[in-house]
Amino acid sequence: MVCPTASGMVGRAAARRRPVPLGGAASRNLVPMGKKSRRDRTQSAPKRKEVPFVERPFEGLDHETDLVAMREILPSATISTTYKDTDVLLATLLPDQVPAVRRQDGSVVVALQFRLASGDASRDVANALLQALELEPGEPLYLSELPEPGERLQDLLGDAPLNIEVHDGFDFWIDPAEERTPELEEALANAKEQVVPMVKVDGVESAYWTRMGKEFLRWVRPEGEYELLSALARLQAAHETDLEEGVRMIGAFRAQGLLVPVWELQPGTEADELTGPCQAFEKRLQKALKDDSPLTAEERGARAGLISRQVNL
Repeated sequence: MVCPTASGMVGRAAARRRPVPLGGAASRNLVPMGKKSRRDRTQSAPKRKEVPFVERPFEGLDHETDLVAMREILPSATISTTYKDTDVLLATLLPDQVPAVRRQDGSVVVALQFRLASGDASRDVANALLQALELEPGEPLYLSELPEPGERLQDLLGDAPLNIEVHDGFDFWIDPAEERTPELEEALANAKEQVVPMVKVDGVESAYWTRMGKEFLRWVRPEGEYELLSALARLQAAHETDLEEGVRMIGAFRAQGLLVPVWELQPGTEADELTGPCQAFEKRLQKALKDDSPLTAEERGARAGLISRQVNL
């Protein structure tokens, strides 16, 4: 099985982490290390280089905003691309949060959400992709330490087109060559039940409808933070941030260097009802973004209010 079930992965991971038992002769042979010995060992150990922090790790990549959404807010989505004639599927997450898996046909599935994280998400994902290419078909990737500086997704993918697909389940976990047993189908169904519903809004980039008790719109914006906050402040001062009557912007959060404004929708609103309102808002926003005049006192106050309500993911 190329992408094992969560329970299978947990078993193998636990086996790798199992400590060696101490006691008897083993414990009697443990001798406290003197200060000089500790110092010598510390000096001789090569120091790992840390990956520099990158505020916008996916900047420059096609669909930067969708990659940020996959990293931070989407539970189930994939992007198809290629690297050196190898099919690559970038995914939100994999069972047991493993970083990657190699399928029987040689293609690789690489997660954007996994446990180990340096200061550069692009480097983390690129490292997982490169290591997955060294795996045997059917083998998952396990990582025990952070990567050192090296190639990033921008170096590996370049201008390769990225095509995102949002899912309501996790069928992409399963290698097409894998037999769909009843146990496997049940595991997929159980995972699907835990997914928060999210749908990409047609007609605009990286706007996602979600239902979490109430309905919300989360819109990952590509603009720089200062530029976008100023434009939103102009719209708020002019009472033009509502998508439509009664649909107000309630704030924004920061994710991977980008801002994600959030609107609380009317109860029962569906994703297919948002295309028109989102396109109309986009026109208002683009006009505000082109306005380079100094902010008025009211607009500065609106901007301060937006900043005070920001949440960092």
